[in-house]
Amino acid sequence: MHYQCLLVDDEADLAKMTAEYFQMFDVSTAYVESAAACYEFFKENTAELVLLDINLGDGSGFAVCKKLREEQELPILFISARQSDDDVLAALTIGGDDYIKKPYSLSVLLAKVKINLKRVAELKAARAAEQPGAAAGETAQNGAATDGKKSGEEAFALDPATMSVLRRGVRIPLKAKEFALLSCLYKHKNAIVTKEDLFDEVWGDAYYGDGTLNVHIRKLREKLEDDPNEPKLIKTVWGTGYILETEE
Repeated sequence: MHYQCLLVDDEADLAKMTAEYFQMFDVSTAYVESAAACYEFFKENTAELVLLDINLGDGSGFAVCKKLREEQELPILFISARQSDDDVLAALTIGGDDYIKKPYSLSVLLAKVKINLKRVAELKAARAAEQPGAAAGETAQNGAATDGKKSGEEAFALDPATMSVLRRGVRIPLKAKEFALLSCLYKHKNAIVTKEDLFDEVWGDAYYGDGTLNVHIRKLREKLEDDPNEPKLIKTVWGTGYILETEE
């Protein structure tokens, strides 16, 4: 079966309550209570998004995240009672798209899930729209957004159909949140984008710590910059935000 959301949490009562609440708002949701059950779920079912606790009775949510990342691309939102910044940074570094601390508000959690599901739907629609013209699209980098340069070694382009970026002739795949972040910077290229605007546009609100943004910026730099420690493309404007400077 196909579900929009899979909840992995060993707090059975909370998991059941959350799943039932989501169902009330037309978000099809399944829940399992262990890492093993999560792996079994994906043998016969699919999901568009995973809500994942860190402390599971038979293992760590971190390990589950790593395994899922090896097999498929979908948003993974951590939900945990662990409050430390180290846990948040670890979760985001290994591939988590978000980190929601328990106790959470069901309405806020649902809003975050819906935002991510909307982005998944938009990406699928973009990919589907590209299919009929795939052959012709190669000359235009599959309809990707581009900085106006002729195609070639120096091209820089975003391709929502493949959730990737073309940089100097090399196509680099990105994760959902990385692509959303780069898309936001690209939309305002060569202009400063404040942290608050990035949080609002990419994560859906402005109530995240800087650590969340810093981790994703670091991941983008590792994939796109010649030297991530001396970025030439995504630059920090201290105390304000970031700026994407495209090559001339």
